[in-house]
Amino acid sequence: MEQYMKRALELAKLGWGYTNPNPLVGAVIVKDSRIIGEGYHEYFGGPHAEINAIKNAKEDVKGAQLYVTLEPCCHHGKTPPCVDAIIKSGIQDVYIAMEDPNSFVSGKGIKYLKEAGLNVYTGILKNEAQKLNEIFIKYITTKIPYVILKSAMTVDGKIATTIGDSKWITNEKSREHVHMLRGRVMAIMVGVNTVIKDNPYLTARIRGLKSPTRIIIDSQGRIPLDSNVLCDRSAKTIIATTKKMPVDKINKLRNLAIDIIIVDSIDGKVNLKELIKVLGTMGIDSVLIEGGGTLNYSALKEGIVDKVMFYIAPKIIGGSNALTPVEGNGIDYIKDAIKLNDIEITKFDDDILITGYIEKWV
Repeated sequence: MEQYMKRALELAKLGWGYTNPNPLVGAVIVKDSRIIGEGYHEYFGGPHAEINAIKNAKEDVKGAQLYVTLEPCCHHGKTPPCVDAIIKSGIQDVYIAMEDPNSFVSGKGIKYLKEAGLNVYTGILKNEAQKLNEIFIKYITTKIPYVILKSAMTVDGKIATTIGDSKWITNEKSREHVHMLRGRVMAIMVGVNTVIKDNPYLTARIRGLKSPTRIIIDSQGRIPLDSNVLCDRSAKTIIATTKKMPVDKINKLRNLAIDIIIVDSIDGKVNLKELIKVLGTMGIDSVLIEGGGTLNYSALKEGIVDKVMFYIAPKIIGGSNALTPVEGNGIDYIKDAIKLNDIEITKFDDDILITGYIEKWV
């Protein structure tokens, strides 16, 4: 059974970057120990995985087994209920990795199938399915975006030299992986200092992946009007600011078709916790923070970060004034340090990626 669910999970991954804020779902139909149909949720608003698998089946699915990574829906959304199509198809057994955390579905789809006489089994590769849809699970249950903090540094913990040079710390494979991440999330966030210093585009430069919405944290309106993030139209840009931004600067930005979000300030800086809630109301389910040490510290301190991804290059540059991934005031005692759980280590040639999940400060 696990081999078929593993295949369904692999299929689900094909929807990365296209289904947000909907989940990633894969489905496999098996008959006489043979896979006769496969499908996945290909894009937001499109047919669900189960429907695609039934449609793609090479033979009659009556009496077959369906393996699906998420509980089939039983309500009318952008598409009709999947449970009706499953029952009508004559599929007899349904294996589900995890229940849908969406309150409109949770448990109801399973109950509906059972009442129709189908055999339903749950929990196969549940942990893998939950990790695959960690963004969806948080957003659908809280309406707050899932936040990933990414940084690239040397083995001695520096993100730039003492004169500010930072290109390139990590290798090409690591940088390509970052672009893939950008294509999987709905938004990317940096501070205005990064824009002023590096003038980045903040796009996903991998063919077939769409670029995320760019969110620039600019408390006082210092962003240059000729910045690439303002002039490049391949992705949307939002400026998150406070009442300290001059009205004339706001008007100039709006004339460039840039959206402005004004939130309260904390110590003169954008209140990130308030901002992240606003982004959630806008339908943004995930944010990748690629800022400098100041923004990273604020994000961690305000408790908005769910996951960190640190790319480490086998280089040493030293320098007591060289910047580090997390600046700010820091923590006084080791016992109070931010802790990471479920650590994963990945290699990109000589670079190392450390991924971990935050134990929140607050």
